[in-house]
Amino acid sequence: MTQTAVVTAGTAGIGFETALGLAEAGLAVTVVGRNAERGDRAVERINATAPLHSARFLAADLSSLDAVRALADRIAAGGPLTVLVNNVGAMFPDRQDSADGIEATFAVNHLSPYLLTELLLPTLRAGAPSRIVNVTSGAIGVAKRVFDAAEPPGGYYGFHWYGRAKLANLAYTLELASRLDGTGVSVFAADPGGAATDMTNGTMRDPKIVSPRLRLLWPLVRRKFERSTSGPASVAAKPSIFAATDGALTGRTGLVIGPQAHPVAPFRPATDPRIAEAVRRLSERLAPLTAG
Repeated sequence: MTQTAVVTAGTAGIGFETALGLAEAGLAVTVVGRNAERGDRAVERINATAPLHSARFLAADLSSLDAVRALADRIAAGGPLTVLVNNVGAMFPDRQDSADGIEATFAVNHLSPYLLTELLLPTLRAGAPSRIVNVTSGAIGVAKRVFDAAEPPGGYYGFHWYGRAKLANLAYTLELASRLDGTGVSVFAADPGGAATDMTNGTMRDPKIVSPRLRLLWPLVRRKFERSTSGPASVAAKPSIFAATDGALTGRTGLVIGPQAHPVAPFRPATDPRIAEAVRRLSERLAPLTAG
């Protein structure tokens, strides 16, 4: 049986390098992205390396829950799935709503991968042994740990809200690993550390993305962050590729793969069952598996 992989936000940056690495490992890769032109270029670049299986592109706006549901249907129609890499991520300098009227940071960074994963679980079970890889971020350290609603109390600050959405997704990832233990579907989080991407080169330079308390120190913090995120995307993709393919992880689950592409201790709040339960309830309410 052909091993298959799906990489969301795979047309550029870390996502593209992840898709390229999976293709080089012999998987038939589906790249997901919003822009068809960028998708076609990404697939062309992957196929130019003469992989064992040709890559393909599927267009989807992952900020829309209906688009996520339609994407899941298209992927499932292709048969069993071996690897799902939820690489999608976005940070916004100003608050905005998704197509569903949900704050966009939480919708894109957590609800989208949550919903896609849950909908594809039968397809992943059919492809077992299979793996789910959710990309996390060090920004979880500045997150408000309140998940009664999509939006935390207080003003909107993009960096903090991004970290909160990633914390929700990491808590979900660890809970999912426990839930699927013994099914043949392994679940991992991958922390890319950092790379020079559109987000780090653009949004991160806007001081209003952090709270006023941090804003005075932001130039110093940002420069330190930029030094750690100045490497190539190909290096930042290694944790995801390792989590998706490395034989040393066979039979293991619930691990966080750090920037050096080896397991690291998870951020402690993400292991709190109270946070996991709050995230579960909120996710099920905001992103039901069926529309309507």
